[in-house]
Amino acid sequence: MKTPLVAVTMGDGAGVGPEVVVRALADPEVRSLCRPVVVGDLRRLGDAAHITGVDVELRAVDGPEAAASEPGTIDVIDLGLLPADLPYGELSAVAGDAAYQYVKVASELAVAGRVQAICTAPLNKEALHAGGHPYPGHTELLAELCGVDEVSMMLSTPTVKVIHVTTHIGLVDAIERIDDALVERTIRRGDATLRHAGLARPRLGVCGINPHAGENGLFGRGEEAEKIVPAVERCRADGLDVQGPLPADTAFYLASRGDYDLIVAMYHDQGHGPVKVLGLETGVNISVGLPVIRTSVDHGTAFDIAGTGRADAGSMIEALRQAAALAPSP
Repeated sequence: MKTPLVAVTMGDGAGVGPEVVVRALADPEVRSLCRPVVVGDLRRLGDAAHITGVDVELRAVDGPEAAASEPGTIDVIDLGLLPADLPYGELSAVAGDAAYQYVKVASELAVAGRVQAICTAPLNKEALHAGGHPYPGHTELLAELCGVDEVSMMLSTPTVKVIHVTTHIGLVDAIERIDDALVERTIRRGDATLRHAGLARPRLGVCGINPHAGENGLFGRGEEAEKIVPAVERCRADGLDVQGPLPADTAFYLASRGDYDLIVAMYHDQGHGPVKVLGLETGVNISVGLPVIRTSVDHGTAFDIAGTGRADAGSMIEALRQAAALAPSP
């Protein structure tokens, strides 16, 4: 059986992206799980291989179909956008624009059905904006490029997985934005993603908004009854194994001991805090709702160590594992 084709974006060339990409793609286990093709800059990847001491051959290809995925070889769709003297560890509008172009090409491959997953190395938001692309981050950028109105963020660790109803907005705005339709769509996206990954009937736990999930109306203004309960009931009526609203302070404990396969968090910190405590080193960011699965490292461009060869590729390796595990068969 063929392994999935994964478009790996190089990220900001002034950061650690090139280094973690070459290190991860030299890993034999990664190569056994997927057929990666890097969208980036071949010369910069060659420099990263030299810096990190990774012995690989870099090969320019026209598209993912030409990716041979041979041991010791990294296939690259070479956009050639970076100057040879681009310094490491410095904010660069050129590198920010190049990072955008890598994602643009990867999204085009996804929309065309030419890859089954995208795995992204980190970009720098300030550099992205300086390069003329004012997006909050990868998720919003990919959603627009893929023509998708709504995408959910899922964080995955070996201990617990969580999908977010809202993410990068203020808490007051999040509570206002949450409604039963959005909660229902998020539950269904999470359930569908785990089914695609091979779980026949995922078990989902849905957090409340208020302390103790509102304590039957004692806390809050009835948000659980208005915004969460109807969504859970409709999903249960369709056969989904979903429970809630649950007190968030116990939901993650229950998931960590195996009671739930996925927790549905209502807002950013409700989901991110426990995940980072339970599995920061192996955490992976997954965008759910795109034409393909998209995974990403859980760290930034690390300008302070870029170009030194010290960057750890563990998160990129895990992101590639998750991309391969969640992607549909080609």
